[in-house]
Amino acid sequence: MFDVGPILAVTDHFVITSGENVRQVKAIVDDIEEKVAAEGGPRPLRVEGLDSLEWVLLDYGPFVVHVFNADQRAFYKLDRLWADCEKVPIRP
Repeated sequence: MFDVGPILAVTDHFVITSGENVRQVKAIVDDIEEKVAAEGGPRPLRVEGLDSLEWVLLDYGPFVVHVFNADQRAFYKLDRLWADCEKVPIRP
């Protein structure tokens, strides 16, 4: 998880992950929503990309989750773009 709060005004953290195919991307998205809800967290304010499942964005306000398919993650390289930001561990 990247601490982007000092740079961006719209959110505090980015989580970036990926799956190898559309089934995995969908399963990851579903699992994230389920786990956040189970922990008493909010529902996403906005979800984009469910139609193609190439890059799904889950906007929770204080944090945004990017779930890519492998090709899109390699193409957009968000990990590299935000590499100068502090990395924050995610608790299991």
